[in-house]
Amino acid sequence: MLDILLLVQVLVSGLVCGLILFQSAFVAPTVFRDLPEENRPIILRSLFPKLFKSIAAAGFVFIIITLFRDQESMVPYFIGSFTLLSGFVCNAMIGATNQARDQGDDKLFSLLHRISVLLTVATLIANLIWIFLI
Repeated sequence: MLDILLLVQVLVSGLVCGLILFQSAFVAPTVFRDLPEENRPIILRSLFPKLFKSIAAAGFVFIIITLFRDQESMVPYFIGSFTLLSGFVCNAMIGATNQARDQGDDKLFSLLHRISVLLTVATLIANLIWIFLI
């Protein structure tokens, strides 16, 4: 019989992957292609906090489900924790990233943006492959 909690974990991971891919493949390119430069910060500064909070919330739900499952593997604990923390860290960096951009500190902005992108990509990859590791 299929483990319902495992199925819910897979769905949560799918949600995380879908959010990240939708934001990366559709939202960001559309904003940069179709909006005037002066309007881009308005939409980006509204959407990215929602994305990162959603990722963190999904990581939290994933951890709760993992606690209720009787499992020996530590992989789901790691995936849930990493998803929660990466969403939290990326969201926490938004203020500093925006401030660096506003003040013209391109070096700091680039560093913070790169960290955010790498954490988001790592979260995507982790949520794509974890099921094959248990």
